[in-house]
Amino acid sequence: MVRPKTSEEIELLKINGDLVSRTLAEVGKMVAPGVTTERLNEVAETFIRDHGAEPSFKGFEGFPAALCMSVNDVVVHGFPSDYVLKEGDILSVDCGTLYKGYNGDSAYTFPVGEVDAETRKLLDVTKASLYKGIEAAVAGNRTGDIGYAVQSYAESFGFSVVRELEGHGLGREMHEEPGVPNYGRRGHGARLIDGMVICIEPMICAGGRGVYLAKNGWAVHTADHRNAAHYELTVVIRKGQAQQLSTFDYIEKDGLIKF
Repeated sequence: MVRPKTSEEIELLKINGDLVSRTLAEVGKMVAPGVTTERLNEVAETFIRDHGAEPSFKGFEGFPAALCMSVNDVVVHGFPSDYVLKEGDILSVDCGTLYKGYNGDSAYTFPVGEVDAETRKLLDVTKASLYKGIEAAVAGNRTGDIGYAVQSYAESFGFSVVRELEGHGLGREMHEEPGVPNYGRRGHGARLIDGMVICIEPMICAGGRGVYLAKNGWAVHTADHRNAAHYELTVVIRKGQAQQLSTFDYIEKDGLIKF
């Protein structure tokens, strides 16, 4: 049985959620053709440390950076590098923080310059599927209800859902129970209880759902090398409506992303 978080724990998780959200916005200001993913990683690490927190991804099971930076056909867990972003790329940025013993975790996929209509649709549908999942993340439902909401929405547009990776609980550990798949059946899976904190993170592919692990043991690529998008928010399970602890408002309300 997953233990619900106390109000004090939720407040610390909210502080972390706000920091990862603001960090993503700082990165988003610089996402443009000609910029390297390593430079974006440096900006994020400095911002996190300047706010009294630590980048929780760095050193986690040997991961070398503050951010996961996943370009185009890399679904998740890409390394920052000297890769120079170019017009039409998409960049998934996954950010984690550790502050006062608790974690923050959020992800956003940024278009680099102008992207084609198919890619724009992939981004829009993936993000919308996340909010469909959040709508289902209420006390009394099950993780399968979240997965069904994400999957049914994404697949209705002809996209596919990665099965090998999932969302998760969040607290003192970066990955806690329950697992939160992005596919499933209504009424199945772990029961959602008031005060449970989870990360919902659809990983949606433009083509088939097959993936493979790169030789570095981290980056997950689509098998057909078509693009994939990834968005993630942290929420508290509540009765009637989930409470968001992270947000895309710093990115979108400041006009960094145009729709």
